[in-house]
Amino acid sequence: MSEEKPLHIMLVAGEPSGDALGGPLMAALKKLSARPLAFSGVGGERMSEQGISSIFPMTDIAVMGPREVIPRLPLILKRMRETAAHAVETKPDLIVMIDAPDFTHNVARRIAKKAPDIPIVDYVSPTVWAWRQGRATSMAKHFTRVLALLPFEPQFFKAHAGLDCVYVGHPAIERLPDEDAGPAFRARHAIAPETPLLVMLPGSRVNEVKRLIALFGATVERLSSELPGLEIVIPALSHVRPLIEKEVEDWPVRTVLVTGEEEKLGAFAAANAGLAASGTVALELGLARLPMVIGYKIDPIAAWAVSRALKVPSVVLPNLILDRPAVREFLQQFCTPEALSGALLPLMRETTERAKALADLDEMREIMGVGGEPASIRAARAVLELLPGAQKI
Repeated sequence: MSEEKPLHIMLVAGEPSGDALGGPLMAALKKLSARPLAFSGVGGERMSEQGISSIFPMTDIAVMGPREVIPRLPLILKRMRETAAHAVETKPDLIVMIDAPDFTHNVARRIAKKAPDIPIVDYVSPTVWAWRQGRATSMAKHFTRVLALLPFEPQFFKAHAGLDCVYVGHPAIERLPDEDAGPAFRARHAIAPETPLLVMLPGSRVNEVKRLIALFGATVERLSSELPGLEIVIPALSHVRPLIEKEVEDWPVRTVLVTGEEEKLGAFAAANAGLAASGTVALELGLARLPMVIGYKIDPIAAWAVSRALKVPSVVLPNLILDRPAVREFLQQFCTPEALSGALLPLMRETTERAKALADLDEMREIMGVGGEPASIRAARAVLELLPGAQKI
């Protein structure tokens, strides 16, 4: 009796964040598949550990921003052609494109044109729901299914493009602090249990930090007059830490800087509330069940352009998930120390505002499936559904 022919699944990740999703997805595919699997495509270390033999080093295409992209553009275009050619030549049973839409969507278009019978899955949608919503219609021309990280995305794709979209969960769901993380963090950093503690996240990019750190500092000064003994903890990425260290030297309260994912999650668990720049961190704070206020400023011209293009009522992901303004956000001219401190103060105390914020975040966690199946398992199931007979019963 001959061995069953493996199903061939091609996966393409264009950057480390995609590789971090691709590795667990491949492990879950092997766990759930009723048939043996063969993998090919493009990936990094995590995907290589699961058995992919990358057709070229992922580092060839893992670039960000015009300064990195432009010098390497000829190589990137060559890698696009090679990736599409690999799919057309090997005819995989299914293809999964993971994040990095500037690369993966271009490759998907090329494959769909030359081999339209191969199902192509997009794992991680670009934020087409926020701006340039017409891209959803374009995606429907070459993707069979989208695996969504956010629970409102399936409805958007169905309404705007008739595109099959399945919510599988955000990877942040699998990176939550445990029950002991808060007390352990306070003990580790000599922060007393009764000390009011604010976690601050002024951004991950240098320009963000430059615009926000002094503003956040003035907010701290106002809060300190209302909250005796207030302390601050700032999870800082290494490339912005020196800038933050210089700014906090003159702050009127003790400020602890920490680095690394474990320390960040510990800070979330230990704090009473959070003050953060706009971004994915708002979702992370919400999943960690930490009441927060969001403040953000960008260049006025850029802000005008963004306001013209933006198609959603909020830039805060928990608000979009809950479909209401549960988290207060102060943008541009409204982002002032007075506004930020006024919104934060009731969240730092046992108030009705704090209780309401916690209830809202509990609802968001339930919508996102916290405590349920890992996102990788749900994603693998959504992939195998497109291959009849491939999934274990």
